[in-house]
Amino acid sequence: MKINQYLDATYLKTAIQAGISEEENLQNVTKLLEEAILYDYKLVMIRAKYITFAKQFLKEKNGNSLTGTVIGFHEGSYSLETKLEEAKIAIDLGTDELDFVINFDEFKKGNIILIKNEVFEGTKLCLENSKVVKWIIEVAALSSKEIIEISRLIKEVVLENFGMKAAQKVFVKSSTGFYKTENNLPNGATFETMKLIVENAKPLQIKAAGGVRDYETAVKMIEIGVDRIGTSSSKEICSNATSSKNSNY
Repeated sequence: MKINQYLDATYLKTAIQAGISEEENLQNVTKLLEEAILYDYKLVMIRAKYITFAKQFLKEKNGNSLTGTVIGFHEGSYSLETKLEEAKIAIDLGTDELDFVINFDEFKKGNIILIKNEVFEGTKLCLENSKVVKWIIEVAALSSKEIIEISRLIKEVVLENFGMKAAQKVFVKSSTGFYKTENNLPNGATFETMKLIVENAKPLQIKAAGGVRDYETAVKMIEIGVDRIGTSSSKEICSNATSSKNSNY
């Protein structure tokens, strides 16, 4: 198993969130890009402001990794118009994949029309521009029943409006990794939540994000049916994988 080709290596902190200068934050992005070239990650997931820099860096170093960014991050509560504007800017910058935070608060309130419209318009924009789109549902904010319902809703909107062919370019993704939970409960992907998403969102693609920090967990996620893993521990996962006879990484 080439685990590196399942990894969206992630660095999404702003300089303010990291408590460092803009220059230092760019150094962190550069470090991630250097790792991407060394380990040949599937994709690097970064803030939109770094997309141009990242694409040029990867091109100059003959890196194969794709670039991705986040939309409506991390609360998901921005208006559809704001999200689409963010997405258009990211597309113009040349990003390959866009991870939208769905408005999970409105979903929990029962505003299904808003959610369906958001999924339709965001997916339409990305597919029209030959981009991959991922819908972050924020599992830590949802009950098991809600995870099942929103996974099915996204699947239905995509298949009914864009057909089976679109399923290869649309993901349901577990988490932002930034959601604040109480009592130190997991704020990202767990085996239980990913099984629910896989069972109810397939044939769409599935991305586990948040909390996948080692090779063994990553492999188990893939065995469950996960197609991509978003993690800030990509280097550790690939390093652990070198000791496995079943993996080049």
